[in-house]
Amino acid sequence: MKKHCKILATVGPACHSVERLKEMLQAGVNLFRLNFSHGDHAYHLESLEMIREASRQQGIYVGVLQDISGPKVRIGKLKKDVFLEIGDKIEFVREEIVGDFVEPHHLVVSLNHPELLDKLKPGELIYLYDGIICARVVETGEHIIAEVISGGMLSSRKGVNFPNTRLDLDVLTDKDRKDIAWGVEHGVDFMAISFVQKAEDMVRVRALVESLGGRQDLIAKIEKFDAVENIDAILEESDGLMVARGDLGIEIPYYRVPEVQKMLIRKANEAAKPVITATQMLLSMTHSERATRAEISDVANAVLDGSDALMLSEESAIGEYPVEAVATMSATIKEAEKVYPYFKIHEFAYNDEMDVIDESAVNLVENIEAEAILAITSSGQSARKLSRYRPRQPIYAVTHSEEIARKLTLVWGVIPAFRSKAESARKMMIDIIRRGLEEGILKKESNYVVTAGDPPGVPGTTNIIRILRHHELEHFAKLAREKRIPEDWE
Repeated sequence: MKKHCKILATVGPACHSVERLKEMLQAGVNLFRLNFSHGDHAYHLESLEMIREASRQQGIYVGVLQDISGPKVRIGKLKKDVFLEIGDKIEFVREEIVGDFVEPHHLVVSLNHPELLDKLKPGELIYLYDGIICARVVETGEHIIAEVISGGMLSSRKGVNFPNTRLDLDVLTDKDRKDIAWGVEHGVDFMAISFVQKAEDMVRVRALVESLGGRQDLIAKIEKFDAVENIDAILEESDGLMVARGDLGIEIPYYRVPEVQKMLIRKANEAAKPVITATQMLLSMTHSERATRAEISDVANAVLDGSDALMLSEESAIGEYPVEAVATMSATIKEAEKVYPYFKIHEFAYNDEMDVIDESAVNLVENIEAEAILAITSSGQSARKLSRYRPRQPIYAVTHSEEIARKLTLVWGVIPAFRSKAESARKMMIDIIRRGLEEGILKKESNYVVTAGDPPGVPGTTNIIRILRHHELEHFAKLAREKRIPEDWE
């Protein structure tokens, strides 16, 4: 049984070899993530070349997502690790310093974005170190003083969150701009944009990518409370979403994360845009061969919610069991998909005429019990729109472009199985029938539903649905073997 939901695995020291990447692909990975919060350009180029070699050796298309760091707010360097108790004072200063206690229970630290201190108001909360430490602002002015209400150990450069404060940070740092230029130059398929707050953030990133000659799909990471509030506008300007539950679980009350996750996934499904559920899905497998029951349930629920892909972070990047983590996630996805609510006909509003055609194709493939859908697509849009109706059968994408094939590795249920240089839908169909039968992808005894556009090669023109019956498969395969292309085939 093939899975429909995809797996996105982060590359790191634990899997930094072609052989290990191949093992992960065999275990169920569909695309890889390069985390630009760590490593330099030379390291990431080496990783990218390894991914492409593993893809070549496996004979499959593998997408690459570049995760842009974004303006992560952090405290400065500390003289040493410190333990903060309830009632302790934290003083945030504007100048860059080495943080330390100036007197018992009074810690002085700096921020990498001191301009944010002007935005804080008395009573607002400050979270440090992934939300472990919480403090409430008690005094504003030249310096900000906050009182610890939930203590813990704090070390240098740990992250800071302001869940009650609108920061309006520039979504791109100077480092991000250099990283994006690197991604365009080396042809990554997706860029995940961190700490998006509003739609204009995505508009500005896209303008930068296009100015560099890039055509990457841009994924908005939803990890700020104001991004949740602005989600409809953000989604409209994005090619997909990532539910980044780490920072999101600090920015909003933790008990709201499941509800918000379901809402974000539903909106992305409605828009026919891929959505990734991320963060701590199988975290215990970083150091253990077995996942916890709660983690397995989390993975299964993310599948049932409608995620296009699930992401592994530490588990695959620095974990002791990266291949086993992939295999565990893959097995859990397959099991959850046994009870998945497929065939989502009449659940979504039509955005254009293509939606009507694609819904009809999914309805047809279910009613005639076809083996699969063959989607001839120049831009990938038709395959994405077919996917939103969640057919039980696979969607085999047929495209001219390797770039589009790799981008479809993120889309639920879509297998970029064929790339053809034929200039017409007719000749492309003959080509893929021959190759599909030879490679064992298509079965002579089965029926298929084909979607295509006329004129071919024009994005957004899907206007043909055809049933390809088993006797026609043999007929066209014979024509292909004899190199006879029927000019009247429609």
